[in-house]
Amino acid sequence: MTVNPPYRADIVGSFLRPQALKAARADHADGRIDADALRAVEDAHISELVAKQAENGLRLGTDGEFRRAWWHFDFFDGLDGVEIVESDHGLPFQGAQTKQRAVQISGRIGFSDHPHLAHYRSIAELAQAAGIQPKFTIPSPTVLDFRLEPQNIVGAYGHRDDYVDDLVEAYRGAVRAFYDAGARYLQFDDTAWAYLCSDVELERARTERGIETDGLGERYASILNRVLEGKPDDLVVTTHVCRGNFRSTWISSGGYEPIAENLFGVAYDGFFLEYDSDRAGGFEPLRFLSPGEQTVVLGLITTKTGELEDADEIKRRIEEAARFAPLEQLALSPQCGFASTEEGNVLTEDEQWAKIRAVVDIAADVWK
Repeated sequence: MTVNPPYRADIVGSFLRPQALKAARADHADGRIDADALRAVEDAHISELVAKQAENGLRLGTDGEFRRAWWHFDFFDGLDGVEIVESDHGLPFQGAQTKQRAVQISGRIGFSDHPHLAHYRSIAELAQAAGIQPKFTIPSPTVLDFRLEPQNIVGAYGHRDDYVDDLVEAYRGAVRAFYDAGARYLQFDDTAWAYLCSDVELERARTERGIETDGLGERYASILNRVLEGKPDDLVVTTHVCRGNFRSTWISSGGYEPIAENLFGVAYDGFFLEYDSDRAGGFEPLRFLSPGEQTVVLGLITTKTGELEDADEIKRRIEEAARFAPLEQLALSPQCGFASTEEGNVLTEDEQWAKIRAVVDIAADVWK
């Protein structure tokens, strides 16, 4: 097994919220309990989650995103100059739509006293006590850029190109702040790259948000490489390319070929790629992976259903991927988190943990 992350058996980040936690968050939203009482409930459930991750053979632990309602909006809302506002529409998934929220830029983008730094310190203490490595996830800056609608750029900037330098500097500040807090394993969750694989999503971006989609791959590679430039050598930063994960539904469909060269040109240490359905295409784009420098974590175990995959079939698919990238540069994980939003996917907690054990067991067999 690898000594440093990403590990041969890894996870994307989020877990199903226990019902008691959901109830406490609802009570807090309705004013029945205060922030301290909610935090105590969160602390207790995160402590149990970390212990369970260790018990199931993982070498890393996350807080399951238990303190968040959304995988991205909660973090964006903590940035200077950015707020989450009511919208007249949600995000369109296949057969479902999220709550009607949107990102708005109302001032100069920056990173200062972000509440997620305290969230990291909490999970770090628990994970280290359990003998596993803490991992923390934040949304990629490219997500903010891709999802931002023109009417929600107000105040400080006249055009979407005008905020890029501030966005880069804010994320550089975030990387520094998490590193100074002790983080050595950080992940940028990213839906933008998956949308660039989809003609449908590119057309939506052009017609509904007025985005010039030509050259977006180069734009995003540039933004991310600027953010990662000069990061500490002992800080591992990975990305998860997500195709949409809300109540077991999805958004984007299309293979990685259109983005592979630009994506693998970003100075990430690892790439979590979803490969649980034919919507992701084949493994051929892995040929663009930098030799010996980066890891692709194959998301072959779906989090969208509770049905457990056949272990031999997963091993066969890993062998197939190894035709295009060296086996020593591959790893295994679930395709996504189990609850990118607080609603969670359509499976049980027992099924969730069976998936985790399958990842650990299969990885142990493949990478002896």
